[in-house]
Amino acid sequence: MGILSGLGSMGIDVKDGSLFAEDKKKTAEAAAAAEEKDPVALEAEELLKRTATCPVCGKEFQYLSVKANRVRLLGQDIDLRPKYEQLDSLKYNVIMCHECGYAARVQSFKDVSTKQKQMIREKIGANYRNDDHDEDKTTYDYDTAIRRYQRALGTAIVKGAKSSEIAYLCLQTAWIVRGKRESLDKNSPSYEADFKECVANENELLNNSLEGFKKARSSEDFPMCGMDEYTVDYIIAAVAVKCGQNDVATRLLSELIVSKTANNRIKDKARTLKDLIMEQKKQ
Repeated sequence: MGILSGLGSMGIDVKDGSLFAEDKKKTAEAAAAAEEKDPVALEAEELLKRTATCPVCGKEFQYLSVKANRVRLLGQDIDLRPKYEQLDSLKYNVIMCHECGYAARVQSFKDVSTKQKQMIREKIGANYRNDDHDEDKTTYDYDTAIRRYQRALGTAIVKGAKSSEIAYLCLQTAWIVRGKRESLDKNSPSYEADFKECVANENELLNNSLEGFKKARSSEDFPMCGMDEYTVDYIIAAVAVKCGQNDVATRLLSELIVSKTANNRIKDKARTLKDLIMEQKKQ
């Protein structure tokens, strides 16, 4: 006999004994409405169009961006690829000018020198054609995102970017390709071929990223792409594992674990990854 059962003697009918039935109804209705919506439409609701001015040609254009505080981080892969609940926000981390073809990560879009601008105009802008029409899209699928990252990578090469910038772009492009692989429809007739292509492309990008970060580690100052030396060393180790270079990874992880200046977060990740390598060796 609950406290609410006494309401019956007062002539008040509370059939399910719930104080918040209306709230539950609204929650159920909202959930049902979300299920009825197309996933692309749901993703579009989390995005907005922002306006940017191209630092190369001076033209204004719009690009898609994820609304602030609209995605929840679920975790990370061993190479620090973030995984989100609502959508893969990495798809929207490249800005591309629709007039001249200049493309770069959001964080470094404005970082281009006068000499680099000239090289981009001559080697990209002179031949650029806007075949993708990204400005008309309400969302980016993985193929669109991959093309945008490819353009950013091409831009970085043309402008003579640092090895670390090219390496990080290769890594993030590998993350996008991995996202595509994970989203493939297993019932599709082309699933096996698409899966193998994604694996091959991801491996190529990871190997290039590893080579670039190794070169940058011995020739550039920190921070690199906003990362300190311990984060970069961890990434090199994690990518080395994915590339089958466990000896490189083990050496770097051992140094991180005993470091007196590395933060505990990176040390914990280093221990976890080293344990994973040891487990693989046993198997």
